Amino acid sequence: MSRILLADDDVELTEMLSQYLGAEGFAVETAHDGESALAMVRGGGFDLMVLDVMMPGKNGFDVLRELRASSLLLPVLMLTARDEDVDSIVGLELGADDYLPKPCNPRVLVARIRAILRRAVSGAAGATAGASPAGLVLGDLEMHSGTRRVTCGGQPVAMTSTEYSVLEVLLREAGHVVSKADLSERALGRKLTRYDRSLDMHVSSLRRKLGSLHGGEERIKTVRGVGYQYTRP
Repeated sequence: MSRILLADDDVELTEMLSQYLGAEGFAVETAHDGESALAMVRGGGFDLMVLDVMMPGKNGFDVLRELRASSLLLPVLMLTARDEDVDSIVGLELGADDYLPKPCNPRVLVARIRAILRRAVSGAAGATAGASPAGLVLGDLEMHSGTRRVTCGGQPVAMTSTEYSVLEVLLREAGHVVSKADLSERALGRKLTRYDRSLDMHVSSLRRKLGSLHGGEERIKTVRGVGYQYTRP
């Protein structure tokens, strides 16, 4: 049973969502402020955190920033204020795996949680099964499928499960353009929706972490109006 931390200062909402998620087979614990959420996560044992942006004391951005700064790659689904695109963009830039605007449909929330957990669990299962550490290699970039580790120029690169999945699809199709719709279904596990900036932000994060190819050529190219292409050296 997957263990979820639901961090939101809205007590009534957390009670409702806890009941719904519990009925869907998740073990749910709650936190109503940023400090409590951080303490509980650092205690370990959680598979995913649903994190609201607006909380007293440390807000959701502060919590996520501290998690990623300490190299904790626990999957995080952020809840943002409806129509506040800047919140979702900032959350993704800080390392959130996905986001939903509030108020959210509980069924959509469950679907997003399961999609994120599938990506995280597939990597853990490969490592547990003793899969070969060899994976995808192209130029200075190596993806170790057994452990879902990434090295670039021989140096390890910390990535969320979502970033890894996006990069894996692009690398498997290196030299070819992958449409946003295809990339969303293969990497995020859901259909691309209008105005969804998730993929753009994950690709932006990958570019920042991996840098350019030797010679300064762009590693991941944007094909305007179509999608993305990982450049073959």
